[in-house]
Amino acid sequence: QMADPFLYNTGERSKYGCLGHEVQIEHIKAYVCRPSFFTDKAVIVIHDIFGWLFPDIRYIVDLIAGHGYTTICPDFFKGTDPWKTTDHWADFADWMKHHDPMKVDKEADVVLKYLQEQCSATKIGIVGFSWGGMAAHHLMLKNPQLAAGVSLYGSIIRDSEERYNLLNPTFFIFGEKDHTISLNQITLLEEKLNQYCKVAYKIKVYPGQVHGFAQLKPEDMKPDDKPYIEEARKDMMDWIQMFI
Repeated sequence: QMADPFLYNTGERSKYGCLGHEVQIEHIKAYVCRPSFFTDKAVIVIHDIFGWLFPDIRYIVDLIAGHGYTTICPDFFKGTDPWKTTDHWADFADWMKHHDPMKVDKEADVVLKYLQEQCSATKIGIVGFSWGGMAAHHLMLKNPQLAAGVSLYGSIIRDSEERYNLLNPTFFIFGEKDHTISLNQITLLEEKLNQYCKVAYKIKVYPGQVHGFAQLKPEDMKPDDKPYIEEARKDMMDWIQMFI
């Protein structure tokens, strides 16, 4: 029996009334939220295992849009089932085989084209959470069109040298008490980035925080965690605003 790595019950979430709308882009559905004024700046948000419909991720999209970015969360699972709170962790490895965070390039290209052609975006960044943090890390190694990235608690999967040669500035956010990612792995990431990375990068570990901490809506936050969640989100936005 594998322990549930999230330590919070994703079933007990307050409802969220979204500010954006859904669009169909080629073979992908996406949730989009735009600021009230014109901008040529955009951010792609990559969801976690719970998918693009999950209220927490839509809240994040709206939050980023509120800072003046056209913000979009595409369904990177392409209509296949996200992980559900009722699923068994014993089946997780098998589920992951069919939901590979390293196989998102085609969808990212479709979304980039949409942002450039339909939303007049000239500067585009990416933010990913958990599964999406892995996907964001991957895309920051592969896609020079992404001007900056933030990877939040994406597992550090493979220890190969090309994993550290980031194309553009990338910020890695972790929780100190995330038992899916060890502090040793984070130290190794730092050493390797120091060795191979030729662009700006940053790694920050937030005290006492578990996996998934940074995407909670205000009413779902525990008072002790709130300052760290707010700090992580401010740091995330500061990084995006520095480069985009």
